Amino acid sequence: MVAKYVIGIDLGTTNSALAYAALDAEKPQVQVLPIPQLVAAKTVEPRTLLPSFLYLAQDHEVQAKSFDLLKAKGRTFAVGELARRQSAEMPDRTVGAAKSWLGHSLVDRHQPILPWNAPPEVPKISPVTAAQRYLEHLADAWHAAIPDAPLAEQHVVLTVPASFDASARELTREAALAAGLPATLVLLEEPQAALYAWLSDESNRWRKQLRIGDTLLVCDVGGGTTDLTLIGVAEEAGELVLRRIAVGNHLLVGGDNMDLTLAYRVSELFAEKGTKLDPWQSISLWHSCRTAKETLLSADAPKKHSIAVLGRGSKLIGKSVSIEVDRELVTNLLVDGFFPRCDVTDRPIRRRTSGFQEIGLPFESDTAITRHIAEFLTQQGDPKTGPIQPTHLLFNGGVFKADSLRHRLVETLAGWSKKSPPRPLEGATDLDHAVARGAAAYGWTKERGGVRIRGGTARSYYVGIETSGLAIPGAPRPLRALCVVPIGMEEGTAVDVPSQEIGLVVGEPAHFRFFSSSVRKQDRPGQLLSSWSPEELAETDSLEATLPKDESLPDNYVPVHFQSQLTELGVFELWCVGAQKQHRWKLEFSVREDAE
Repeated sequence: MVAKYVIGIDLGTTNSALAYAALDAEKPQVQVLPIPQLVAAKTVEPRTLLPSFLYLAQDHEVQAKSFDLLKAKGRTFAVGELARRQSAEMPDRTVGAAKSWLGHSLVDRHQPILPWNAPPEVPKISPVTAAQRYLEHLADAWHAAIPDAPLAEQHVVLTVPASFDASARELTREAALAAGLPATLVLLEEPQAALYAWLSDESNRWRKQLRIGDTLLVCDVGGGTTDLTLIGVAEEAGELVLRRIAVGNHLLVGGDNMDLTLAYRVSELFAEKGTKLDPWQSISLWHSCRTAKETLLSADAPKKHSIAVLGRGSKLIGKSVSIEVDRELVTNLLVDGFFPRCDVTDRPIRRRTSGFQEIGLPFESDTAITRHIAEFLTQQGDPKTGPIQPTHLLFNGGVFKADSLRHRLVETLAGWSKKSPPRPLEGATDLDHAVARGAAAYGWTKERGGVRIRGGTARSYYVGIETSGLAIPGAPRPLRALCVVPIGMEEGTAVDVPSQEIGLVVGEPAHFRFFSSSVRKQDRPGQLLSSWSPEELAETDSLEATLPKDESLPDNYVPVHFQSQLTELGVFELWCVGAQKQHRWKLEFSVREDAE
């Protein structure tokens, strides 16, 4: 069956969305799909955003059918607005930040670990399953709205953070396929999707704002993460072209940190009035402060906003305690706390206060987003000429709906510029739905033609090679890293990796280690690294596998060379090729960086 639509899905850390465009239209007319969801027990309403929260219902709630949705009878969980609200009242039964867990390689993301640190009696699910549930909800909403166009038969573009490594992307793809999305789905970086939304809205007018030699910084600050991407403007065959230059690390700092910061300050105000909040009330306050933040940072904000939490003492059961918060206090607290003025030479503060730390999400210890941007621009610059100086800026993410936060970032970047300060792109206004809309616009462009952002892989990839030599009791053999994919390698290409013969273990379980880098642009296939810093190379998920052994092989140790291939679907295939080339073994996982 021929696809009728292209569908863009933003699987967000805090909110998800779905947009679509008909393929038979003369230009991409992107629409956002309203998503029916429970907003209270047995109450379904459509919203354009689906909060990325999942509430695991209690037995009496299931028996009362409180969480039945559309045709899903006897449901044991709720996804969306109700689940987000339940995170204040029942945090131990609510899954949040599942996408951040997908990118966290220190845990097994197939294991039921969420809600994290929930008591033993609470049922748990894996990060992959949580992502699957969100996507299933979006798929159900699509089928309810447009039943004559099955999702599995459409062109689907699913967005991921630019900072996701190969294993996190493959886990996202796995969740998507389990949710019924087509095997031909395309993964697209979220900052690129935001830019595609702007390009679609501007049509041909975008060429009046961007010129040859310009550099655009896409700064995407959402509820849970900050994503940074640099896009360059060049010329090919007399036409302006866009090329992704670099992406930043996965930074776990965003609007949720702001809500928590405000909650901490408000709890101090409660204490000054003689009200000490217990842990349950503190969690409730955190979620109440989200509304306060959005209200007091809006364009027509009141001077004060009342924040209330339910009473917990014997004399306060059923009542609430409240306090009024000044707009000026909130603005100064969040602007200076998350976008402080700083120099481009400043760096994030990464100090640990304890030698023992709980295994959880690797949240940034420094919430100063401006210092993280300074580090990113310096890493991607040149030691001789200094940090990259962007000429333009594209905001994305709900955080930037606040004028004060946008103005502070522009002001800070202007202070770093030796030339003219970077100019925000005009016309980028729909920050909540831009990623989903841009994904749909990209998908339409891919099928029908139009402006494309190019760049190949945003990372170089390496395999770990254990050195030979005398063994030392209790000490592992030194490990080297062999570059097998360079930054910028295009999809649909292959490369023979020059190196000495490498011994491959076959016929028995073996442990394969992989690494990636977003900053080592100079490395070419075959380059062997003996040492590196954690800032240069990051280890991705290792792979446990037993490669088949041919009976003609004399033993389980085979000398091979490597051949790397990037398929059109963005799958990285590492081929281990024997000396006579009649024996070949394949290791693969997805490294799609942009959907060429």
